[in-house]
Amino acid sequence: MKSSVLMRYLAECPNWAFNMGSENPNPFQALFQTVERFSNCVQTHLANFTQQAHRSLPTKKNPLISISSSINADSPATNTHFLVKKPAAPVTKEELGRATWTFLHTLAAQYPENPTRQQKKDVKELMSILSRMYPCQECADHFKEVLRANPVMAGSHDEFSQWLCHVHNVVNRSLGKLIFPCERVDARWGKLDCEQRGCDLQGATSKHIEP
Repeated sequence: MKSSVLMRYLAECPNWAFNMGSENPNPFQALFQTVERFSNCVQTHLANFTQQAHRSLPTKKNPLISISSSINADSPATNTHFLVKKPAAPVTKEELGRATWTFLHTLAAQYPENPTRQQKKDVKELMSILSRMYPCQECADHFKEVLRANPVMAGSHDEFSQWLCHVHNVVNRSLGKLIFPCERVDARWGKLDCEQRGCDLQGATSKHIEP
């Protein structure tokens, strides 16, 4: 029933709108005016139809959920509920350690099988910098001792990955944690999946870069 009433309303628009636009001698201006009037006509009839349909609905005396009574947009409590955020806090020593090892193992996974002299130098410098600037003085001092006992080995991808895994296990033992089987290091921290070798370390020769 409602659908037929709506169609009857809309059926009045085409003839009325197009008859109004046909009086203009400029065809383009007439077209624009016709479209505008047709749109206005449709909007007017839809508004009338919506109002009529709303009036025909039965009024509920006791609605199950009252939006106006249960939620007040101007209520301070409501605004506070949506605006409150978790207070900022520094990361813990454990969170920092996990993030650092993830970074280092991912770096080792991307390390080339035949690194350049500069890449070997960069890796050693990176480890040295970490031992000096790591944002945990106790951890940094311990890492210095680990590096003195286990100098960086970065002659190839496998060598660097295995060295890093060994160093990680040295740290784990000192903390009373389980060691990781280094033969599974590539399965645990695989290479990043990037198109056209986009994740390769900088410094590789051009022959390693795909077109």
